[in-house]
Amino acid sequence: MSGKLDGKVALVTGGGTGIGRATAAEFAREGAQVYITGRRGPELDAAAASIGPSVTAIQGDVTKPKDLDRIYGQIGQEQGHVDIVFANAGVADFAPIGSITEEHFDKIFGTNVKGLVFTAQKALPLMPDGGTIILTGSDASIKGFAGDERLLGHEGGGPVLRAHLDN
Repeated sequence: MSGKLDGKVALVTGGGTGIGRATAAEFAREGAQVYITGRRGPELDAAAASIGPSVTAIQGDVTKPKDLDRIYGQIGQEQGHVDIVFANAGVADFAPIGSITEEHFDKIFGTNVKGLVFTAQKALPLMPDGGTIILTGSDASIKGFAGDERLLGHEGGGPVLRAHLDN
């Protein structure tokens, strides 16, 4: 039985746990060769082992462009291209506006905006026509929650980037 993604190569950032891990498992089930990334090696290794042989774990941090270069370099060497990028790495570290520090701000925006932008940008040289970049976010970009300022709009980075990539 062939899958919808047979012959495709996918990258899932934040692929060691949660939505990323579940997405990587589904991509693999559908026939893709899947690369998962994240900062925590043990979680990545456990995810790759549990999903199966079509998954390769690469430890890296999306906030560090050199890590992204290394990740895409490995995919390029091994596969020559990437068809699907699921830019899922993100952090949710809630704080009321009066408690936000510069370090807190930099951590959230570094992962959820900078990481998203450079994950998409650095995929482009490896992406064939018809490739797909999926940007994960939350409804925090359109709906506020009491006591959770979501750092003043970092979730808006995904919709803005999507609008520019679509044009």
